[in-house]
Amino acid sequence: MTALNVYCDESCHLEHDRQTAMVLGAVACRASRTREIAARIRELKAEYAVGLDFEIKWAKVSPGKLDLYLALVDYFFQESDLAFRALVVPDKSILDHPRHNQTHDDFYYKMYFFMLRSLVDRDRALRVFIDIKDTQSAEKTRKLQLYLCNNFHDWERERVRDIQLVRSHHVEQVQLADLLIGAVSYANRGLTTSDAKLEVIRRIEQRSGLLLTRTSQLRARKFNVLVWEPAEASAGV
Repeated sequence: MTALNVYCDESCHLEHDRQTAMVLGAVACRASRTREIAARIRELKAEYAVGLDFEIKWAKVSPGKLDLYLALVDYFFQESDLAFRALVVPDKSILDHPRHNQTHDDFYYKMYFFMLRSLVDRDRALRVFIDIKDTQSAEKTRKLQLYLCNNFHDWERERVRDIQLVRSHHVEQVQLADLLIGAVSYANRGLTTSDAKLEVIRRIEQRSGLLLTRTSQLRARKFNVLVWEPAEASAGV
């Protein structure tokens, strides 16, 4: 069974963070290519003279670093073994968790399932890596693996083999996920305060042929966006 490494991150996922859109996302690549791809990202850091310890983050996109971030976007689209998927919840304020007998954490795990489900294959094992956020990360990761395995009927944990917590400054693919998720989040929150960030979004939309605020076709494998819509106005799943 082949292995796919999936590097996950999130933006504005907390229930009361005063942000509208929540985004979960993942960069995926074959496990056998992981080191090679990470090495190429480090080479780009060196080429643009930011230092190997520089952490790629959406929050750091600026006019002075714009060329680096555009080069990273171009590399993502040029590298055939890299793929990205994002799930957008456009407006958290309409979520009515009590009505649907769920907590915001329950909803969070459901959205992770919807985001990852197209990556799960009977002939492929997933190894999932998630950026450490806080002291609750280990428990959330344990619950996420349990939720995913139950929903995929993966009782032996052969398809969702492992979920590990990592520190993003050590893992280039998590940093790349942060960049792409940040772009999707910025677009879906309708922000326009940074010309550099808008330029990165334009480059992604140009290379993908997609609008980051719209659901892409299911067959879009390279760059896939799902804008989640509740089954009813009260936001049931």
